Amino acid sequence: MTKRNVGFMVLIVFLLALVLVISCNDEETEPSGNVTNGNGDVEEEVVITIGNLTDQTGVAAQAIAMIDIALDDIVEYYNDNNLIPGVRLKVVEYDTQFDSAKALPGYLKLTSDGADFLWTPVTLAVPVLKPRLDKDKFVAFTATANMEKEDLQGGYIFSMGITPEYEAYTLLKWIAENDEDFPAGRPAKVGAAAWDDGYNNLLFAAAEDYVDAHPDLYEWDQTFLTEMGFNWTVQAEALKDCDYVFMAVPPHIFIRDFRAAGGTAKLLGTDPALAFTREIGNSGLWDEIDGALFIRSSRWYNETGEIINLTNQLLDEKHSESEAAAFREQGCTYISIKNLYIMLDIVRKAVEEVGAEAFKSNPSEQLYNAAISWEFEYEGIPDFNSFDETKRIAQNYYAVYVADGSKQDIFRAHEDWLPQVDSPE
Repeated sequence: MTKRNVGFMVLIVFLLALVLVISCNDEETEPSGNVTNGNGDVEEEVVITIGNLTDQTGVAAQAIAMIDIALDDIVEYYNDNNLIPGVRLKVVEYDTQFDSAKALPGYLKLTSDGADFLWTPVTLAVPVLKPRLDKDKFVAFTATANMEKEDLQGGYIFSMGITPEYEAYTLLKWIAENDEDFPAGRPAKVGAAAWDDGYNNLLFAAAEDYVDAHPDLYEWDQTFLTEMGFNWTVQAEALKDCDYVFMAVPPHIFIRDFRAAGGTAKLLGTDPALAFTREIGNSGLWDEIDGALFIRSSRWYNETGEIINLTNQLLDEKHSESEAAAFREQGCTYISIKNLYIMLDIVRKAVEEVGAEAFKSNPSEQLYNAAISWEFEYEGIPDFNSFDETKRIAQNYYAVYVADGSKQDIFRAHEDWLPQVDSPE
């Protein structure tokens, strides 16, 4: 495996990554084979099988373990509550070992095991699979695609997560309009440092595009994209005079080096950084990250709302008190419940439109048709997530969070959801 592939691990750490050691469950989620209808009669049910193209033994296994747990938890929740009437969900798994060369064999194995569609948190598998899935007209959902939106348009891969370009535009727009520390009378100086992992390349390029489009508000200092390493002293010294700095991941190492160099900038981040909140605490760096701003696409554990309430409910009901606390302390990966929930909402919509038997006769066609006309209403916002004939990235709204060093947590910086900014202009 090359250094670049190892660098992709950070991307998984994105909606994804965590360093909590959890053993993966190798057993499939087995259906019972029948369901009780409203009259109390037992009827034969249709089994819909999710093919989980995952990583159980590769470099991202510790991160993805919690996403696999979240998938098992929400599938069990759907089955126990009969949320798709007449259907029982099942999961089959394939271990890619975080090797993109195993993506295609994994797809073939999962389909031979009866998978009706794919789910994958292994983002480096997506570019490999896309040509084959489009040719076969086989639907896959991914946590995040990490591809240019134009390359995804109209295809059979549907990304449930964020878009780094839109994160950058939306965050910088919000900062200029709302941050009380935004410099007065001059443009704010912005810089960035991270591993050269595919995700941050897009994030930083978009941030620089936004800065270039708004010279009255911002000026770009420097971008550092490096091979995987754990020493940021050179980059920290170079960026120390900035007003805002996109932090590298793992963030605690960068924060330590940046503050030691005398850097006083307000740090900026996304979910990859929030996968390391335990490490920030263990390193005694909450005071150093106080005031940092993060752009996110879902609510945090300390909030209330339809999906975060379910996330906390599943944590408390299906895990011990100490496990649930550890999941929350670690950060954002179990919050992938949101992506999985909206994926299953598309399955529900497809079954509701054609019936369980018709769905099972051609699941990819039915899922595709349901997805391209799907809109998810959330907290009174009709188009919170959506796809259409060409759009393959679901997220349409974001929120900004601020780190509170004294409380060692992050909190919403504003009340309303922010419409996605999809252009630097």
